[in-house]
Amino acid sequence: MSNDPAMGRFFAIHALRIIGVLMVLAGLVIVERGFGLPPVLGYGLLAGGLVAVLALPTVLARRWRSPRP
Repeated sequence: MSNDPAMGRFFAIHALRIIGVLMVLAGLVIVERGFGLPPVLGYGLLAGGLVAVLALPTVLARRWRSPRP
């Protein structure tokens, strides 16, 4: 197995997306069902999850972009 940093970065970006989706789902469950938790917590998880899914992978990809020769 090679020690290619691109493979680790690929998995890091996709792990971030999966965690973001789980955060969105948890936020929706908290907002809809409550479970004795304040809805503000659900909305916070929802917003944080959307940022993790939509914005952070792009930021990481730009930061990790290889320099052009």
